[in-house]
Amino acid sequence: MNEERLPAAYTANIREMLGDTADAFLESYLARRTQGLRFNTLKSSSDPGQAAAEHALSQFNLSQVPWCPAGFYYEDPARPGRHPYHTAGLYYIQEPSAMSAAELLQPLPGETVLDLAAAPGGKTTHIAALMQGQGLLVSNEIHPERAKILAENVERLGISNALVTSAAPGDLSRRFPEVFDRIMLDAPCSGEGMFRKDPAALNEWSPKHVEMCAARQWDILQDAYLMLRPGGSMVYSTCTFNRQENEETMERFVQAYPDMELIVTKRLWPHLDKGEGHFVALLRKAANGDQADSAQRKNRGKRGDRGNNGQKASASLRAAYQQFMDWSAAELPGFTGHGVPLLFGESLYLLPETFNERLHTGLLDGLKVPRAGLHIAHLKKNRIEPAHALAMALRPDQAARSYDMPADSPETEAWLRGESLTVPPSLHGWTLVSVDGLPVGWGKASSGQLKNHLPKGLRILKAHIDES
Repeated sequence: MNEERLPAAYTANIREMLGDTADAFLESYLARRTQGLRFNTLKSSSDPGQAAAEHALSQFNLSQVPWCPAGFYYEDPARPGRHPYHTAGLYYIQEPSAMSAAELLQPLPGETVLDLAAAPGGKTTHIAALMQGQGLLVSNEIHPERAKILAENVERLGISNALVTSAAPGDLSRRFPEVFDRIMLDAPCSGEGMFRKDPAALNEWSPKHVEMCAARQWDILQDAYLMLRPGGSMVYSTCTFNRQENEETMERFVQAYPDMELIVTKRLWPHLDKGEGHFVALLRKAANGDQADSAQRKNRGKRGDRGNNGQKASASLRAAYQQFMDWSAAELPGFTGHGVPLLFGESLYLLPETFNERLHTGLLDGLKVPRAGLHIAHLKKNRIEPAHALAMALRPDQAARSYDMPADSPETEAWLRGESLTVPPSLHGWTLVSVDGLPVGWGKASSGQLKNHLPKGLRILKAHIDES
C-alpha cells in the first residue's frame, strides 16, 4: 500500500506523533501483513495436545511471538485454519499484536472476569486459557450476529466456564456492579492498525470517525468502571494509533475517576514490532473506594431474591439435570457435572459453581444469553443427546467410549464432511470422536457404523475468520 492511498489527515497525524521515525512506520505498509496463531493451553497442555502442538510447530514452521508464550507467527503458504487441529480447538488464529492485551491483564484461575466487547473471541479465549478453566468468565458482545460467532469460538476451544451475553454495557453495569476482579475492554475503535490487514478500513476512517470512536469509548469506560470491584484491574486496548483514542482517553478517565490508577501503557508499532500494531493500558481501582457510593451501586444491581429466580427451584430443571447426571454416570465416568444448571427450552447448560459466589441466576432474566455456560445436553423426548460443546470440553479418557483418528487420515476428512464411519461392531453407543487425541464431536455407534453428530454448520472444513 502506497502512502498516497492513506488519508492525508491520518499521515499528518502520524508524522506529528512519530517525527523522524514516521517514514519507517509508513513504509511498513509496503510489507505483508503479519499472521499468527495462539495455542489453546486448555488443550495443548494435555499429553495428546502437546504432541499435536509439536506437530503443528513443525508443519507450519511457526516462530515465537515475543510477548506471548503461547503465540506464534506463521507465513504463507501455511494455512493452519484449514487443518483439523483448528476444528479441534488446539489453537486460535489471532493477529500477534492483539495477544498483548490478555498477557497484560494476567487473569488468575478462580477469578471473576469480564470481557466487555469480546467478539469474535481472540481475547476471550486467551483469558479463558490463562484462567485454566477455573472461575467465571463473562464474555459480552452487543451485536447479536457477532455474539453468535463469539459463542461458537468459545465452544470450539472447549471453554467450560464462560457465560456469553449480548447486551449494551449500561445494561450489564446495572446488573453487575463491582462484581469483576478483572475487566478486558478491547474498545471499538477507528481501526488504524487494520489498514494493512484490511484496506477496506481506509474507507471508514476520517477525523470525525476518530472523534465518534473516542466518545463511544468514553461511554463504555464509565460502565466498565462501575463493574470493576475495588482493588480490581482493567486493561483498555485498541488497534488504532492516534492519541485521542488512546493516551488522551486514558488521561481523561483517570482524571474523572481519581480512584483509578494508570499502571502502564504500551504501544506495539508495526515498524518496530512484528505485528499490525496495538495500544494497551493497565489500570487498577483503589481498594478503599467511597463506601456509600459502592453500596448504592450494589443495591442497584440486585434483582429478585439471591439464588432463586423461579427457574432454579423448578421441577423441570431438577428433573432435567438429574436425567443428565444419570446418563453421564454411565457414559461419562470421568465427568463430575458439578455446577449451576440452567434450562432453556430443550437445552441444558452448566454454569461454573463460582457463579453463585457473587451472582445469582435472577440477574440473567431479560438478558440475551447466547451461551449460558457449558452446553451439556439436548433433551429429546425423555432421552439425553449430549451437546457438541460438551464433547469439545472433554478429554477422551473421561468418556466411556472414544474413537481416535490420525489428523492426516481419510477417515478424518470424511468425518469433518459429516460422513459416518465404519467401526468395529463391538463399539456401541455414544462415542467421543477425536483427532490425534483431541475431541472433535460425538458419534453414535451401532452395528459397525458410527453415525456422525457433528453440527451441520461445522461440516465444511475451511478457514475460520476468527482473528482479533
